[in-house]
Amino acid sequence: MPRTNPNQRAAVWAIDAEHAPLYWFPRDCPRVTAWPRDVDERVEFRQRLATSALRVHVIESAWLDRVRTMRLYRYDFDASDFAPWPDASGQWTSHEVVEPVAVTAMGNLIEAHCEARIELRLVPNLWPLVDLVKSGPWDFSCVRLVNAVPPDINRQ
Repeated sequence: MPRTNPNQRAAVWAIDAEHAPLYWFPRDCPRVTAWPRDVDERVEFRQRLATSALRVHVIESAWLDRVRTMRLYRYDFDASDFAPWPDASGQWTSHEVVEPVAVTAMGNLIEAHCEARIELRLVPNLWPLVDLVKSGPWDFSCVRLVNAVPPDINRQ
């Protein structure tokens, strides 16, 4: 049973290529991410997030050194071993033991964001962005917020 979701059966988790950038961070790094899924969402996304990027990823500035120095490895699996997880787009699970077909070091994660046209923002506190990304029509992910600066710090 996963520690963070005790009602979920133990599984091997995988992510598709489109959603993989959601995990270009240290394991416990709190982050807020958002991206439009179509042309209509893109207009509002660009206006409200003041960006021309395809996606926006936001971390607290205290995590920058860890993002810069971490070594992240991508594990490739045979897709036939996995089934889509219906509770989240881009996530797949297997309830069997699976072996990776390849393991690749990712390299510089900040450069990976740049090459993928993902805007990586640093903020002192994630909570104002949580409210913003949840209010839009686009897709979003808010991860490990338990590790974020408390919501009332630096808020006016």
